[in-house]
Amino acid sequence: MTNSRLIGGYPVIGIRPVIDGRRGKLNVRESLEDQTMKMAESAAELIRNNLKYSNGEPVKVVISNTTIGRVAEAAMCAEQFKQEGVDITLTVTPCWCYGAETMDMDPMTIKGVWGFNGTERPGAVYLAAVLAAHAQKGLPAFGIYGKDVKDADDMEIPEDVQEKMLRFAKAAVAAATMRGKSYLQIGGTCMGIAGSMIDESFFEEYLGMRVESIDEVEIIRRMDLGIYDQEEFKEALAWTKENIEEGFDINPEEFQKSREVKDEEWEFSVKMMMIIRDLMVGNENLGEGNEEEAVGHNAIAAGFQGQRQWTDFYPNGDFAESMLNTPFDWSGKREPYLVATENDTLNGAGMLLLNLLTNRSQIFADVRTCWNTESVKRVTDYDVEGYAKEAGGFLHLINSGACTIDACGQVKDEDGNACMKPWWEMTDDDIQACLDATTYNPANNGYFRGGGFSSRFETRAEMPVTMIRLNLVKGLGPCIQIAEGWTVLLPEDVSDTLWKRTDYAWPSTWFAPRVTGEGPFKSAYDVMNNWGANHGVISYGHVGADVITLASMLRIPISMHNVPEDQIFRPAAWNAFGMDKEGSDFRACETYGPLYKNIR
Repeated sequence: MTNSRLIGGYPVIGIRPVIDGRRGKLNVRESLEDQTMKMAESAAELIRNNLKYSNGEPVKVVISNTTIGRVAEAAMCAEQFKQEGVDITLTVTPCWCYGAETMDMDPMTIKGVWGFNGTERPGAVYLAAVLAAHAQKGLPAFGIYGKDVKDADDMEIPEDVQEKMLRFAKAAVAAATMRGKSYLQIGGTCMGIAGSMIDESFFEEYLGMRVESIDEVEIIRRMDLGIYDQEEFKEALAWTKENIEEGFDINPEEFQKSREVKDEEWEFSVKMMMIIRDLMVGNENLGEGNEEEAVGHNAIAAGFQGQRQWTDFYPNGDFAESMLNTPFDWSGKREPYLVATENDTLNGAGMLLLNLLTNRSQIFADVRTCWNTESVKRVTDYDVEGYAKEAGGFLHLINSGACTIDACGQVKDEDGNACMKPWWEMTDDDIQACLDATTYNPANNGYFRGGGFSSRFETRAEMPVTMIRLNLVKGLGPCIQIAEGWTVLLPEDVSDTLWKRTDYAWPSTWFAPRVTGEGPFKSAYDVMNNWGANHGVISYGHVGADVITLASMLRIPISMHNVPEDQIFRPAAWNAFGMDKEGSDFRACETYGPLYKNIR
């Protein structure tokens, strides 16, 4: 795998094996040492074998050097974890322990507790006691308690416990990875889109990130002065000419640009991609005298304004944004660079949340149109089927060609099913399939007077996906909407008829949300009608439950979702805020406030 391209190591999980501290003639503590440590080792092995960082390496897990029975050992563990860079703690025990003496009191760690469900020793009693202490002290912790009673010598972690443990660990790693990194906005407000009006307090207080802002003219400065890797540019341009197919020109013939001008725009677009990447993470190959530019902005995500001041005069950023978001380029497969088109900072933050949870590229799209079944029938004489029929229609997800191209539906898993893979699993065949399914079409001059090229493909597969939107609401703060569902594979003639009614040279995805018959999920129309903004982020897989867990860690409430109730996993203290799960989420998030507000 690769080293982190950002400054700051990956978060570490620390396992805290707590134990009954009583010694004496009956050897209470001594009799539990082996069982307690085996619990810790089992938890560590589960996490290491199932979770990876964004660079593809297994998540690092360390175990306390000793079991923790009294406060001195809790302090020794805290000191050890401080030296090892632990950001997340998982306390495990099969027995009763002294709650407030053994708990993790560090206000900056993300906390979980696994209490073994057995009858020989009351691990569940400790779990309840220590979670009460966490709640009383204002240190929310996730409680993990299995449904089935297990035997004391059974070291196999039950499936329901595994699910909660991995969901906690995955979300905690995502939350901790963001801390200290940057969001880089290149430009500013785009076409009056509220999401591009950056709220620095949100990034600082809720995500633990900083905001870096530069003018778009910095890209031109670097182009004009040659502040990019000249040798890499030759390689990148040659790869682009060989592998990227230029699509049809949608502009009227009299307004189409000459071959010479288009070739110049290709060179411009490739340089732009390289420079945005360098602005994000730096590049040590920029040459002598460019040491300042070489360090970058330590940006884990970025946004590019583009419209309209840039795109009225220069080639658009669609090629750069699309290929940066894609998990490969001329260097081969590599970790995606998250870049939000139109500098929609809130969609950029949503892309970041989903990327860190899934290690996959993310689709950025307009939530453009809801086609209900009646409208589809009227326009195409087609009766919708499958998930779209259940939802009473589907949504058209489409934007100006800045989308990752592995969303085309042509990447296959080992069983031949369409998917989107973590970047390290991409094969040469996968890469070629994405390139074969995609063209980059000359930009629509009605939108982009300066030219450029926009990606074009159709998601020609049925895949499970999750769409989210992070919104900011005055008086409330941030909240997240979640809609799980599936991409829809329409007959080609039907798809073409509907697609041609809008922007036919842009990437197209049809999406049917999973409906419940209630509230905003009565139908596809109701999802569209309740969506909080013009954009959404779409991720492969049904990962709404992971988003809910991560959002609770960040203290961001969920305002709309269709995740089954038995998959919802939040800190135990949320139960004290009422019996309605969504209302209690809002009340708990308001009470505890942003995760990083009190440390600024």
